[in-house]
Amino acid sequence: MYCYNESMILIWILVFIVSLILLVKSTDWLLESSEKIGLKIGLSPFVVGVVIVGVGTSFPELISSLFAVFQGTTEIVVANAVGSNIANILLVIGITAIFAKKITVTKDLINLDLPLVTLSYFLLLITAYDGVINLPEAVILTFSLVSYIWFSIKYKDDGDDLNIDVKANPKPMDTLILVVGVLGLAIGANYLIKSVVELSTILNIAPGVISIAAIAFGTSLPELLVSIKAALKGRSEVAVGNIIGSNVFNALGVVGIPGLFSTLIIDDATLKLGLPVLLATTLVFVISGISKRIHLQEGIFFVLIYIIFISKLFGFF
Repeated sequence: MYCYNESMILIWILVFIVSLILLVKSTDWLLESSEKIGLKIGLSPFVVGVVIVGVGTSFPELISSLFAVFQGTTEIVVANAVGSNIANILLVIGITAIFAKKITVTKDLINLDLPLVTLSYFLLLITAYDGVINLPEAVILTFSLVSYIWFSIKYKDDGDDLNIDVKANPKPMDTLILVVGVLGLAIGANYLIKSVVELSTILNIAPGVISIAAIAFGTSLPELLVSIKAALKGRSEVAVGNIIGSNVFNALGVVGIPGLFSTLIIDDATLKLGLPVLLATTLVFVISGISKRIHLQEGIFFVLIYIIFISKLFGFF
């Protein structure tokens, strides 16, 4: 029995890793082809940036959460969103600050984006405090997301700040890549959730714990790559803006949209540890943002806090 469990653990870990890679890579294909197609049909670079790039980097979280609902493991959904947002701030912002030595936070981000992301977090906390997300609460979160996207398109049209190739020249192959990306997302998300369920059963670990750590970390990789690339090019406002947009979508859309299909259960680890850490992390992030600089030392501090969080999550202390 021991050898059987050990071999099954290795198999499902491999399935988890391959599914995660497929999920992240399919997102890249989907984003690249969608950008070109969007520009070809006449969308402005800003709209492409907000709707496709900004929202698209959160596709792994959304698709995996939808499949979790369809497979009846709804506790994965909120854990995924909360864990991803914690990873985005502590890990992605932290590592980006370490690579870039210093991240500059613009006035627009301080006056508008930081309040918006804080508001989205509090909406999530208010709806999740009782341990479930029901249909009316999911509607509120989804409506708030739609309002955020509409507001961004209407009042924040500043294409110069977006890393979009406005000269993109779509080809028929782009449509094929788009289809492959969508299929890859579906297949990757399906087997990712299956592997989490199997591993949680074999290891006797709650699916929410694996989600808030492993899935959240893996699905945050697109944000990490985009932010590091932007920061190294001296476009730190894009790096921070990418995280803010992704976190708003996670808090509102990754929870709200799946919640339209089923009541979401919030596991104890997410409710008692994840949400309080998210609140504390948000406050630290806002304070750092108000200072207009996130320095190397703060980046190291963020990463250390993330390591402590994961250690506490798995009961290492």
